[in-house]
Amino acid sequence: MPFPEKNLNEGESVVIDMHPHWICFAEAAFALVGAIIFGIFVASRDSNGGLHKALSYLSIALLVGTAAWVVARYVKWATTHFVLTTQRVIFRSGAIAKVGAEIPIGRVNNVNFHQGVLERMLGAGDLLIESGGEDGQTRFTDIRHPDKVQLAIHSQLQSYNDGQRGGGGAAWQPPTASVDVADQLERLEAMMQRGSLTAEEFELQKRKLLGH
Repeated sequence: MPFPEKNLNEGESVVIDMHPHWICFAEAAFALVGAIIFGIFVASRDSNGGLHKALSYLSIALLVGTAAWVVARYVKWATTHFVLTTQRVIFRSGAIAKVGAEIPIGRVNNVNFHQGVLERMLGAGDLLIESGGEDGQTRFTDIRHPDKVQLAIHSQLQSYNDGQRGGGGAAWQPPTASVDVADQLERLEAMMQRGSLTAEEFELQKRKLLGH
């Protein structure tokens, strides 16, 4: 199910719309396979004793429980969206009780990704976005091809910055130059607080912005 277009702003278009990587099913799927193997083992035993009966009930309970776990994971997967648009990074999850996060492209300071050896082989990983908002850092797990998503976010951020400087290609223009400078100063200060910039680098960039 694609991300609903009714949730987009006027003039906003979707660049990436993805569900989590299928690796999110791994634990539940392995548990279900284990329950099936255990059930086959119990059913193959030729016994009518009390222990066999108890094991039969246990195998049925495990099959039902692990199958329900797989279904729950599927519902979560189907209702979870990681979306990159021309204006925002959007995360939505949940069928009934919903959680979500939004990061305006203009407030993105840095984008990093992490992949273990197995995740790299499978094309999965985590994405960490640093922004000038209240949350500061937001981690997104089980992202498909996080390296490509990182490049796509950088591309949209570059388009936004080009538009802010009057180069075209962004979704909107800044209302005034002072607002643009204040926003960039806020982003630089957030990067310094998180260690992405030293105090000297912050002061140098600040002087450049202020025209000194």
